[in-house]
Amino acid sequence: MKITLVGSGYVGLVTGACLAEMGNHVVCLDVDAGKIALLQGGGVPIHEPGLEPLIQRNAAAGRLQFTTDTDAAVLHGTVIFIAVGTPPGEDGSADLRYVTQAARSIGQRMTDYKLIVDKSTVPVGTGDAVEATVRAALTERGVDVAFSVVSNPEFLKEGAAIEDFMKPDRVVVGSDDERAIHLMRALYAPFIRNRDRLLVMDRRSAELTKYAANAMLATRISFMNELANLAERIGADIELVRQGIGSDPRIGTQFLYPGCGYGGSCFPKDVKALMHTGQQSGLQLRVLGAVEAANERQKSVLVDKVVARFGADLTGRRFALWGLAFKPGTDDMREAPSIAVIQGLTERGASVAAYDPVAMAEARRHLADVKSLDYASSSDAALAGADALIIVTEWKEFRSPDFDALKATLRQPVIFDGRNLFDPRLVREMGLEYHGIGRG
Repeated sequence: MKITLVGSGYVGLVTGACLAEMGNHVVCLDVDAGKIALLQGGGVPIHEPGLEPLIQRNAAAGRLQFTTDTDAAVLHGTVIFIAVGTPPGEDGSADLRYVTQAARSIGQRMTDYKLIVDKSTVPVGTGDAVEATVRAALTERGVDVAFSVVSNPEFLKEGAAIEDFMKPDRVVVGSDDERAIHLMRALYAPFIRNRDRLLVMDRRSAELTKYAANAMLATRISFMNELANLAERIGADIELVRQGIGSDPRIGTQFLYPGCGYGGSCFPKDVKALMHTGQQSGLQLRVLGAVEAANERQKSVLVDKVVARFGADLTGRRFALWGLAFKPGTDDMREAPSIAVIQGLTERGASVAAYDPVAMAEARRHLADVKSLDYASSSDAALAGADALIIVTEWKEFRSPDFDALKATLRQPVIFDGRNLFDPRLVREMGLEYHGIGRG
C-alpha cells in the first residue's frame, strides 16, 4: 500500500519503518526541516533499539522516504496516519492543534479516497472532530471526495517499540466503515498472521481504550509504590510481597516493580488527560487523582532518603547519579524522575555527577538551568569524590557493578537504589550501606 505518516516523531518513525519493512511504500512528513534532513542523511533523531538500521534498510530499498512537502505527501498516501504530538495543556487537557492542522491539510489537498488514521493519543471524540475538519475543508473547496476516519491507537513501549509493532498483543481499530476496516485488516495482516489480534470497535471506544490502558498501568505502579512505602515502615520486604501477589494469575507480574516514580511522554500526560475528560463529563475520577498524587510524592522519595541520612543541608556533598532517562532503552527525559531528584539535591546545596548510557544530550537540554550538575563520561567516573551513589534508571549495565571498586571509590560507602536492582543482604555483606525502596 501507499502510506503517509503525518508527523515523524517517535510514533511516526516506528510506524512508518515497520510498515515499510512489510513492503509498503511509506512517506514520512514533518514540518521540521532539520529533522527531515537528518533522516534523509541516514540519521535518526531519537534513540530506540533497532530503529536506525530498520530505517536505513528500508530507505535504501526505496520503500521509506522523508519529506517536508505536504502536497506530495497527501497525494502519495491512500492511507494517511496522523501521528503528531498532543502535548498537555495547563489544565491537563490534550492540545489537539497539531491534529487539527493535519486534518485540515489533508482536506485541503486530497483528490481521491483517503483512509485517515488517528495514531496519536487523543481524547474521546477526536475522530469526530477530525472528520468534521476534513469535511469542512472539502466544502470550502467545493468538492465531494470520499474518505474515512479510523482510530488506531498505538501501544508501543519505549525501548521495545519495534518488537511491539512487529508482534502486537492487539491491534485496535475504531470504525464502523466496512471499507476502512477491510483496508486496516489488509494493512496489519502481515503482523498478525499466526492469530487474529485485530479488535474492531466503535471509534470512541478505541480512543478510550488507549487512555484506559495507560491509566491502568500507571495505577499498578503507584499502587506498588504506596505498598513499598508501607512495607518500609512496618518491616516487610516489598520484593517478596511482589512475588507473592504476582504469582496470582488474576494479578500477574507486569508493572509491579516499585521505584522512584513513573515518567515519560505517555503515563503522566494520559492520566491527566483522562482526568480532564472525566471533569468535562461531570465525573471526578478519584482513583486517577490518587495515582497522580502518589507518583508526584514518589519522585521525592530518594531525596527524602538522602536527607534522612545526610541532613537537610547538603552543602559540600556530592552525589553520583546513575540513570537519567525515565526508563532504560530510551533517551526520553520527559517527566523523568531523575529531574526531580537532581533538582531536590542541588536546591539543598549538593552537587551531582550524573551518567546515562544514551540520555546525556537530552538531559543537558532538560536540565540546562540546573547548576552544580556535571555529566560524567562513565558510570565509574561519576563515583569519583561522591559521598553516595543514587540509582534512578535500571539500565542493564548498572545491575552487576564491582562492589569492591565502588566501595573504594565512594567517599562514604552508601547506595540509594531507586529501582531495587540489588539484593540488600549481598550489598551489606560487601560492606556498603544500602537504602532501597520498600526493602524493610
